[in-house]
Amino acid sequence: MRSWMLRSGLCLGPLLLAGCSGSYEPPKLTEKQTSELERALAGKVAGEKTSCVNRVSQANLTAISNSVLLYRVSGRLVYRNDLIGSCSGLSRGDTLIIKTWGSQYCRGDMATSADLTTGMVTGNCALGDFTPYRAPGK
Repeated sequence: MRSWMLRSGLCLGPLLLAGCSGSYEPPKLTEKQTSELERALAGKVAGEKTSCVNRVSQANLTAISNSVLLYRVSGRLVYRNDLIGSCSGLSRGDTLIIKTWGSQYCRGDMATSADLTTGMVTGNCALGDFTPYRAPGK
């Protein structure tokens, strides 16, 4: 039996590695999600991506889709985050639980989506880079 396990592991190893070597392509946004994203970022100008942002108590984290978040710091500043992976269930209203270290959200922080009424975990993902969108100065 042990030799079978070893042979199986040797056969599965290349398949697992092949699955990891491809690049992740997030699902396309629906027309409704695209419209919501455009409305939220209207009049704002994209800045340079950053890997971490400060957590602000009055900020609002909103899921546009299972793979796109908006982190609204103020009326003038919104960060877009394209998740690494997809937290299934966010687009239908599941809660996002982010495990952070310190006072910032950073690229690679692990997140879980969960349906709080049933207690079921619906997805796992990680935060990506944060792209700031600012209202132009007057």
